Amino acid sequence: MEAATRSFKKHWQLYLLIIPPALYFLIFKYYPILNAVLAFKDYNVTKGIWGSPWVGFKNFQLFFENPLFWTLVKNTIFISGYLLIVGFPIPILLALAINEVRNQRFKKLVQLVSFAPYFISTVVMVSIIMLFLAPRLGFVNVVMNHFGMDSINFLGEPGMFRSIYVWSDIWQTAGYYSVIFLAALAGVDPSLYEAAKVDGASRIQKIIHVDLPGILPTIVVVLILNVGNVMAIGFEKVYLLQNPLNTVNSEIIATYVYKVGLLNANYSFATAVGLFNSVINLILLIVVNRLARKFSNHSIW
Repeated sequence: MEAATRSFKKHWQLYLLIIPPALYFLIFKYYPILNAVLAFKDYNVTKGIWGSPWVGFKNFQLFFENPLFWTLVKNTIFISGYLLIVGFPIPILLALAINEVRNQRFKKLVQLVSFAPYFISTVVMVSIIMLFLAPRLGFVNVVMNHFGMDSINFLGEPGMFRSIYVWSDIWQTAGYYSVIFLAALAGVDPSLYEAAKVDGASRIQKIIHVDLPGILPTIVVVLILNVGNVMAIGFEKVYLLQNPLNTVNSEIIATYVYKVGLLNANYSFATAVGLFNSVINLILLIVVNRLARKFSNHSIW
C-alpha cells in the first residue's frame, strides 16, 4: 500500500491521464455487460431489465431449436472463414511489395491508392458495388456484353454473394491493414539486411529470411484478433447487399437477430444470440492464442 501511495505521488500526472480512458471503458464497455442478464429473462418494458421474470436458458433453446440455426451458423462461418483465409495474407504481401519499392514517389502513390478505399463508408461502398454489378447498365455487364457474353445478375446469384462480399472487403481494407505490417517492417534491424546482402541473398530470400521473421509477432497478433472475430462479421454490409434472391447464402446470425429480435422487439432473444456470438468468439480467441504461444512463442497474453 505504501509503495502504491509513493508511486501515485511520484507519477500522479500519468495516473491523471489514465482516468479519462478508464472511465470510458468502465461506462461504455464494462457497465453494459451487466445488461447481458437480459438473455436469461423474459423482458417486460414496464418491469425493466432487472424486474423482468427469469426464464433461464429458454431464449438460447429457442435459437438452437430454430430450423435456420445451422444455416445461420454455416453462412456466418463460411463468409468469415473465406475472408480470413483469402483476406489475411493479402495485406502482408502488399506491405512486403511496397517495402521493396525504391522509387519514393511511386511508393507513396501505391500507398495512397490502396489506403484511400478504407475511408469509403459502408453505404457508399455497397452503392458502388450495386452500380458496378447492375444486371443491365452495370460496368461489369456492359463489358461482358461488349465481348458477346450474356448479362449476369451477380447479386441475385446466391453462389456469388460470398465472393462479392469478401473481395470487395479486401479491396477496401487491404491498404489499411498493410500499414500495420509496414510499421512492423520499419522496426526490423537494418543490420540483418546488410548481413543478408553480404551473404548474397536475393530479394525473395531476404523477404523469407529477414522480413517475415521480423514481422512474425505482428502477424500472429493480428491473426489471433481476426480469428477472435470470426462470428462477429460485419452486419451493415451483409444486410445492405442482401436481397430475397441471395438470402440462402447471405442470411447470417447478425442479420437474423436484427430481423427477428429487434424489429419484432424480442430483445431477450436478440441478447441471447448476441451473447452466444460473444462466447464463441471468446473461446476461439483463447484457443488460437494458446496455439500461437505453443507453436510460435508469440501471443497476446
